[in-house]
Amino acid sequence: MQNFSYAPVRLLKCILAILVLSSICRLPAWAKVHSVSFGAARKVPWSRPDRTSNPGTSASTTVPMLKVRPLVVDGKQKEWTTGDAHDVTDRSFTIRRAMRLNDRLPGDSSARWSWQPGPWLLVDRTTGHVTALHLPDFDDGISEAVWYRDYAAYCGTSNTAKGGLFAVVAQLGVRRPVVHKQIGKWPMPSPPDPICRPAEWQRDPMRVTLQPADGEPTTFAVVGTASLIEDGDSDDQEK
Repeated sequence: MQNFSYAPVRLLKCILAILVLSSICRLPAWAKVHSVSFGAARKVPWSRPDRTSNPGTSASTTVPMLKVRPLVVDGKQKEWTTGDAHDVTDRSFTIRRAMRLNDRLPGDSSARWSWQPGPWLLVDRTTGHVTALHLPDFDDGISEAVWYRDYAAYCGTSNTAKGGLFAVVAQLGVRRPVVHKQIGKWPMPSPPDPICRPAEWQRDPMRVTLQPADGEPTTFAVVGTASLIEDGDSDDQEK
């Protein structure tokens, strides 16, 4: 009879164990903790097929090097990246992707790979999600984005028939660029390197200055998703 007195207690313990396990299995997916980090950096040779060699340069000119490092999410490499990361918020950042392109011609007997800076990525530290950003008129060959908050300022090129070099300010989550003003011609027969000087941001009031390497600077006052040109005709407004 003594052995049977423990049966209800054992049954109760089994029921409690089942309830605890079932509640753990029903935890929401966001409860999983993700890890986002960068691996060791290394330098790789790269070429710029969009540029022609300057007159007078020899074939022995030093090959430019690109510093790349892997983006690792939950212990697995997701992308190769280049340049510095920019913290947009306390949980997300942007980083530029580095790509290996197949540079082999149809008649080549062996493989040939070329490293190139690519488009920008948005990385969420909490979810581990990596999103490719499609910045308006961003040209992987000439555009150098300078970030401030969730805005990216750079010189871009238009893919329309008329072409052109444009001052561009893009905001994350906004399809239409905040700034989009032609500041030069493109393509150029002998483009300078770099095409534009790095954008210069000002905090209060929020302004950004963009300048072609061989042109005059233009300053834009950025207000939300609109902007006003401060240098030049005050009637010319970008929206």
